[in-house]
Amino acid sequence: MTVMLRTTGLAKSFTLHLRGGLQMPVLCGIDLEVRAAECVVLSGPSGAGKSTLLRSLYGNYRADGGAILVRHRGAMVDIATAEPRAILAVRHETLGYVSQFLRVVPRVAALDVVAEQLLARGIDARAAAERARALLLELAIPARLHAIPPATFSGGEQQRINLARGFIAAQPILLLDEPTASLDADNRQVVIRMIQDAKDRGAAIVAICHDPDVRDAIADRLFVMTPYRDAA
Repeated sequence: MTVMLRTTGLAKSFTLHLRGGLQMPVLCGIDLEVRAAECVVLSGPSGAGKSTLLRSLYGNYRADGGAILVRHRGAMVDIATAEPRAILAVRHETLGYVSQFLRVVPRVAALDVVAEQLLARGIDARAAAERARALLLELAIPARLHAIPPATFSGGEQQRINLARGFIAAQPILLLDEPTASLDADNRQVVIRMIQDAKDRGAAIVAICHDPDVRDAIADRLFVMTPYRDAA
């Protein structure tokens, strides 16, 4: 299958300004390859750099070294060196990210929060709303909540809004940060099915998942990470 994402020699460290500018390396020499229709789950103890890697792949953290190659419009774009405008274009068309926490414009209805992802891609407003409504219902967000801003929702409901936003555009690469962390058993099964459906359509997925049952259900393979201090 086609390689959709590849890192080579990826390195990332943080500067601890309160400790005199001490450099704290987190990632060093990370070589990762993810193909279409594959889900790779990042594995390792707390502090191994899993979240740092995921945020680096999305361009939230600027890499100190190495390359982050993402297949976009038929070519490989290096997120590690690309200009901000190019990174935004990759995110818009190709690279989706689902975090554990909902960050949206206040006082916007849940349905509009989700449908906006399709409106931004030129989808007709009615079609976007219908797709958003169907996805929210699939994720057990009842119709009576669709017109309410999600800032008032529970943690699990907000995470499901995040999942709907992340999956609705069917981007070819998805980054998932603990997608089922706040969900009950029934909703975990829904998300597992959504991930399987995304793989079936050819999506490449990188996930952090500490729930062993979910991990075993979605992972085609594990990418094992070791804390930098232990690997040194």
